[in-house]
Amino acid sequence: MNASKILNQLLQQAGGQSMGSQRGGGGADINGLLGGFSRQLGGGGGTGSAQQGGGLGLDMKSLLGGGALGLLVGSKRGRKLGGKALKYGALVGVGALALKAWQNAQGANNAAPADGQPMERLADQPRERRSLELLQAMIMAARADGHIDDQERALITEQIDALGADQELHAWTERQLREPLDAQALAAQVDSPQAAREVYLVSVAVVNEQNPMERAWLDQLARALALPKEVVDELERLGRDEATGVP
Repeated sequence: MNASKILNQLLQQAGGQSMGSQRGGGGADINGLLGGFSRQLGGGGGTGSAQQGGGLGLDMKSLLGGGALGLLVGSKRGRKLGGKALKYGALVGVGALALKAWQNAQGANNAAPADGQPMERLADQPRERRSLELLQAMIMAARADGHIDDQERALITEQIDALGADQELHAWTERQLREPLDAQALAAQVDSPQAAREVYLVSVAVVNEQNPMERAWLDQLARALALPKEVVDELERLGRDEATGVP
């Protein structure tokens, strides 16, 4: 499957710019990403720092541009993070932000846990596997409110095909859009605690936490992933702040 290619293009839809300019070799500049998030999440810059376009985040006027990601996280029903614009940083820097959540929960700034590499540091097969895990998490989270109908399923599949999905990924996407939601099955695909944090973070980015069904999905997923409560709280706080433009 070519999951990494498709995920990268979905992230481009969220961010409106190429991931290629941020990567060198197999991964992004993790220190640069973390530095940008630190500035946005209280490490410097005024109240407008996350909204001025100079960091990793887009300003709040930059809504999703449609396409497959737009169909996944926002629909005619207004399922778009409680009506807020989805921020670039919450998804494009998913590995760095998930790591930041762990550091905050541990009170260990700049520490590197020995429990898996952030998405941005992966290459080749490990990156492909992580991409598939994150795509699966995004699709399941988008379905958590029970409102994706046959027409929307077909549109999502068509949009992912348009991004260049191969036949294997096409068939996989169709299965993910129809199989019963199963947090335990999703958790079983996760290959490390870092991956678990990233899976939860992309799920937070997609759902509307004010919707009871979507809130229940997050709770099930946190239990299935065996995430500590303090890490869950930080992932939700950072994901929410990235979505609402809190610096």
